[in-house]
Amino acid sequence: MYMARRASAGYNQRYRNTSGQMYVYGNVVPKPEQEPVRRQARRPKKKVSRQVQRNRKKALRMSPGYVVFLSIAAILALVICVNYVRLQSRMTGYSKNIASLQGELANMKEENNTKYNAIMDSVNLDEIRERAQESLGMVYATPEQVIEYQRPSADYVKQYEDIPEDGVLAQSDKK
Repeated sequence: MYMARRASAGYNQRYRNTSGQMYVYGNVVPKPEQEPVRRQARRPKKKVSRQVQRNRKKALRMSPGYVVFLSIAAILALVICVNYVRLQSRMTGYSKNIASLQGELANMKEENNTKYNAIMDSVNLDEIRERAQESLGMVYATPEQVIEYQRPSADYVKQYEDIPEDGVLAQSDKK
């Protein structure tokens, strides 16, 4: 593209026209006065036979059986998705419930341990022994009152008779 020369001194210093081509010196490029028109290549339409056209139309149509199949598949996919979301929701609820029950269990264990320690701290065995000996008149058993027996082979003992009212089950010959 050939531009006419301008008479200003600044123009001549920046642009130099030699043999129909323009060189630009500097960072400003002038916008051309006319944009070139781009041509779009047109493809000629191919003639298609009627049989090919019929086959294309037939391929675009859906048969009733295919429509029913697609409908059933879509409904089945929807049911599966809804059940999956419902299951995920139920699992989230169970997780929250388990977390709250675990917190409640931890609180109960802590409370139980606190009460147990308070009870154990309040019991003084020496005080109980003194009260039993002084107030109730209890004494330690003497060796004559202790009856030793062989441990039975089973883990339990069968009782064949009632315990007598005086509390003595058997008397020792040693007195």
